[in-house]
Amino acid sequence: MPARNQDLHGNAPDKSDVALLLIDWINDLEFAEGGMILPHALAAARHTAALKRRAAEAGVPVVYANDNFGRWRSDFAAQVDHCLRDGVRGRPLAELLRPGPDDYFVLKPKHSGFYSTTLDLLLQYLGVSTVVLTGIAGDNCVLFTANDAYLRDLRVVVPADCVASNTEEENRAALRQMAKVLKADTRPSAEVDFPAQRRGADSARRSGANS
Repeated sequence: MPARNQDLHGNAPDKSDVALLLIDWINDLEFAEGGMILPHALAAARHTAALKRRAAEAGVPVVYANDNFGRWRSDFAAQVDHCLRDGVRGRPLAELLRPGPDDYFVLKPKHSGFYSTTLDLLLQYLGVSTVVLTGIAGDNCVLFTANDAYLRDLRVVVPADCVASNTEEENRAALRQMAKVLKADTRPSAEVDFPAQRRGADSARRSGANS
């Protein structure tokens, strides 16, 4: 078992170079374009569920960065319950990607997972230097979160089959933007090797310390 960080009262492991972020997957999709994104999101959610299982096997923490959808009196558990029980369009996504007891979460009021949330502090306590981003929409909240991760000198991985936008064209454009401007690794999720990511993060950290 990993050592526990006393500053977080035992609630976070001391070190994890890599974290898997699930962005806005707990989503009722009850908005005008929800029906448009649903088939793309379902395909990406299935790949993300498999990636999440592999992350757990590798000891990589999973962090849900989820919109509060304007429900300021709500919390994450209420959001999950709403998506699972209220017959909403996004229920299949919540069923595939419902959080486990060991997962972390932050509720975000805006597009980026970092804006006005505790995500930055959590990743610092975990010692994360690489973030693997999944979620919806690829050209919106995933893109904004990737931008903020890059500005924080985090290494960004965005598996191309684990993000979805309203159209495939919009999604491809967002992935190209992240690869070009943010130096994001957009290889498919089946090629994401969590142990290798951790070794790569450790090597990058040592290189930075020696530069």
